[in-house]
Amino acid sequence: MINLPTPRILTVTELTRSIRGLLETEFPFVTVSGEISNLRQPYSGHLYFTLKDEDSQLKTVLFKQQQKYLREKPADGQQVVCRGRISVYEPRGEYQLLIDYIERLGLGELQVAFENLKLKLAREGIFDQEHKKEIPKFPARVALITSPEGAALYDFLKVALHRFPSQPIEIFPVRVQGRDAAPEICTAIETINQLKRSDVIVLCRGGGSIEDLWAFNEESVARAIYSSFIPVISAIGHEIDFTITDFAADLRAPTPSAAAELVVPNKQSLSEHVQRLSLLLAKTCTQMIEKKKHRVMILRGMLSDPRAFISHKFIYLDNLVFSLPHHFNSFLHRNAILLESLSGRLHKQSPIQRFTYQHQWTREIIRRLYSMMQHQLKKKRNRLTAATTLLAAVSPLGVLGRGYALVRSGPHEKPAGELIRTTKQVIIGKNLEVILQEGKLGCEVTEIKENGRDERI
Repeated sequence: MINLPTPRILTVTELTRSIRGLLETEFPFVTVSGEISNLRQPYSGHLYFTLKDEDSQLKTVLFKQQQKYLREKPADGQQVVCRGRISVYEPRGEYQLLIDYIERLGLGELQVAFENLKLKLAREGIFDQEHKKEIPKFPARVALITSPEGAALYDFLKVALHRFPSQPIEIFPVRVQGRDAAPEICTAIETINQLKRSDVIVLCRGGGSIEDLWAFNEESVARAIYSSFIPVISAIGHEIDFTITDFAADLRAPTPSAAAELVVPNKQSLSEHVQRLSLLLAKTCTQMIEKKKHRVMILRGMLSDPRAFISHKFIYLDNLVFSLPHHFNSFLHRNAILLESLSGRLHKQSPIQRFTYQHQWTREIIRRLYSMMQHQLKKKRNRLTAATTLLAAVSPLGVLGRGYALVRSGPHEKPAGELIRTTKQVIIGKNLEVILQEGKLGCEVTEIKENGRDERI
């Protein structure tokens, strides 16, 4: 017989704690959707409700410290998405969901759409600071785009009337929630730009859920704000609410009341500032007048009696009149000397004197040139005579005068006129030309005699 080990007997607490440990380990963090029912909030401030669907239900707890992150308070019948941890409430042995965050079902998709549109427009530069227009400090007219029935309108007007009662404000009523809200807002922005009578545009709406504010998260509204040449202030929701228009606008106001404080000048502050400037101006003018008076007194002391000044001027004038003839004569003498000097220089530069000098110089040059020509001719003539004598001495014609003759080839021979020095230059029948002292002879070779050679016709 086999003895089986006796199983360990657990207490209810031990079993419950084991189950709790398993659930918290296997389901450390879950996201679950369902409908809220049996919502209650005891004195502790924690929220207890049941999350259910068609077939099941789940006990849930939302502790007080987590409720500060909620956009709106949960209510029975709402379809929600809860994120949290599975745990076990040991005193009752019930498992429950400890919620870290809760949001209305569908808000998650809207938040994703919001982030995607925000990223798209940011990449296009719609939100860039360099495109932001300056908000005028003293707008002549304010265009207010809002719902005529909303509390935001009255909040804005209340602050504006308190700050500057005479500030012109033109209201453009539009829907600020629903399907037709975005087109109406875009049309209002375009109309204000076409009218060209407002200096600034304020988009105004009170707070609400993300679905209520969705008209201000539409791409068309953001592009209408970007295309506006009039500066736009976005005052949508509460301080914690952010919409696409807040990023596209030239300035964001946390609330409609804050927008009125930003765009409408404070009449009382302006009056006090003008009063301070008036006092400062009066004080400055008084100080300047005192300085000028002091300066006048100093100058008056320096000026002395004008009659004495005139007397000094009369004496100075008499001295000038007395010294005028002397200065005039001195002036004439200096100029006479200068005139004489200039006349002498001008006489030296006279054309007649220059012509006479040039004429004499030219005659001298001609004389020297003629003398040099005669000298050169004499030299050339002597050289010619000597050359002629030398030429006559060595001239062949002189030899011809002693009975000799020159023989060269006839004019019809080739080459013609060649001087014949040897019998090797001629052949029988060749025509020759014999030059005598007086005249020439035409001959034909009929016989050639040479050492060892004898030729005849």
